[in-house]
Amino acid sequence: MTYRVCFVCTGNICRSPMAESVFRARVAEAGLDGLVEVDSAGTGGWHEGDGADPRTVTVLQENGYGTVHTARQFDPSWFARLDLVIALDSGHLRALRRLAPTERDADKVRLLRSYDPAAGDDLDVPDPYYGGADGFDECLEMVEAASAGLLAAVREQVEGQAA
Repeated sequence: MTYRVCFVCTGNICRSPMAESVFRARVAEAGLDGLVEVDSAGTGGWHEGDGADPRTVTVLQENGYGTVHTARQFDPSWFARLDLVIALDSGHLRALRRLAPTERDADKVRLLRSYDPAAGDDLDVPDPYYGGADGFDECLEMVEAASAGLLAAVREQVEGQAA
């Protein structure tokens, strides 16, 4: 059975495609790519159909990640097929939980940085869109730091499903 994870930010052109690319690489490295499906979306549809922000593409390529992406808006009907919905900041977390059709669906929504023990109380990945390239580098660092913990949690779920 496939375990499905969707990363969500505002417009699905910066943070969530970055998290999707990084986590997809971690899943493949762990040998779980046939068991875990990874995608992303935005809370809004402003960039629907667009590729990732060029600065996102650049930082991903410079760090060895794939960058194939088309932006889309999160649809509440997706909760039925998703196992985990990863919000990139607390605003997305609130928005997604409001969209959730059931309490069980709302419980599927988690903050990405909650999987990084070093994050402390600051669990938001800041939006780099209005800043310079350094914001995209910082975003990648946060995404990478949280991905190990997220992978461990997902692996536990996948192995639990297989048992």
